[in-house]
Amino acid sequence: MEILTLVLMLAILTATGFYLGRRRALAVSAGDIRTLNSLPGYYGYYVALCCGIPAIFVFVFWQFFESTLITYIVVSSLPEPLASLPEQQLNLVLNEIRNLVNENITGGQSSPEMLAAADRYREVQKINNLAIFVMVMTLGIGGATYAWSTINAQQRARNKVELIILSFLFVCSTIAIFTTLGIVLSVVFEAMRFFQSVPITDFLFGLEWSPQTAIRSDQVGSSGAFGAVPLFAGTMLVSAIAMFVAVPVGLMTAIYLSEYASPRVRSLSKPMLEILAGVPTVVYGFFAALTIAPLIRGWGETLGLSVSSESALAAGVVMGIMIIPFVSSLSDDAINAVPQSLRDGAHALGAMQSETIKKVIIPAALPGIVGGVLLAASRAIGETMIVVMAAGLAANLTANPLESVTTVTAQIVTLLVGDQEFDSPKTLAAFALGLVLFTVTLTLNVIALYVVRKYREQYE
Repeated sequence: MEILTLVLMLAILTATGFYLGRRRALAVSAGDIRTLNSLPGYYGYYVALCCGIPAIFVFVFWQFFESTLITYIVVSSLPEPLASLPEQQLNLVLNEIRNLVNENITGGQSSPEMLAAADRYREVQKINNLAIFVMVMTLGIGGATYAWSTINAQQRARNKVELIILSFLFVCSTIAIFTTLGIVLSVVFEAMRFFQSVPITDFLFGLEWSPQTAIRSDQVGSSGAFGAVPLFAGTMLVSAIAMFVAVPVGLMTAIYLSEYASPRVRSLSKPMLEILAGVPTVVYGFFAALTIAPLIRGWGETLGLSVSSESALAAGVVMGIMIIPFVSSLSDDAINAVPQSLRDGAHALGAMQSETIKKVIIPAALPGIVGGVLLAASRAIGETMIVVMAAGLAANLTANPLESVTTVTAQIVTLLVGDQEFDSPKTLAAFALGLVLFTVTLTLNVIALYVVRKYREQYE
């Protein structure tokens, strides 16, 4: 049975449980709901939750182990020559079996052993689907029946429903925390494997980046240098250009929309400005590669300058345009949070509007503005697509914005593209770069949150 069908049947069963629970509560109250401890709807919700939650939990839990269990049963039924293959070759055999099951390849191209294994896979899959259906429906009906049978006038159904919802919210927050922890630990573990092959001092302070490692002793062009300073310098250069574009434009836009624009202009301009935040980064990359980069190169040639076809300036300018909404929106919120009493006091002392903005509003909103700028900087440092398409992949250690550079995120993409072995320093270098990038962005976010929190304590 398909997953969608099972989910629909479970939804119908849950809705039926709500109806029966509410009807049971009305029957217990003998028509006078004032005798009930909770409203009749809470009894219905209690039955519905007892019906749906255990079944959904088992269903989700089963989905995690379903593929592993089916694979184990199919492998155990393979002939000995196939079952004893090395892991990589066995994975290829399993992929072919799955392709046969999904009819991605015809049976005439496979051996009888593979066809028999595919039939076994289909059989186990049918048994698995039937088992999960029976288990989910049994748990749903059993939970609903138990909850329905315990309904009485003194039952605190509302408290139980609120406790279940609170527990669900706690589980959701815990999942988010453990997901973050898992991401961090996975990156740290792989980065430690990289640092076992390459000293951390060579990685952090080396001036040459050439991650192509030699497979043979006579191989040419594979120096295996993992000095990440050119990547850090390129990242800082592109991000600095982006912030040089985004901060003045975003801040001036926020000041205009908050202090000068009429309500009609603000209601039209702010949504149009924030549309920039919803444009896919690949579109910005096309814009940078096809419009901004040739334009900058043409201007440079007019002035007699040598400009690369892919430059840090082109990527930085377009990235700055992309993060203008971040700076503008966060700065606008900070400015609007300044109490009106500060504006009224400044006007009462004879200050003009421009003087009020410069000497009262901006200083008062500065912590919030700084927090927004730091969050926008984190967004700029983590950008990938624009850099790949407009700045190039050359690891040049330079401060010239007219030359081609690369960044940490662009190199992570390059190192992990294609079929790679996760035992080589070339691939593991991506995790080391990711760890550095994560540390930098986490530090900026913590600083930004600290500044914003201090701002709120001071002016709220």
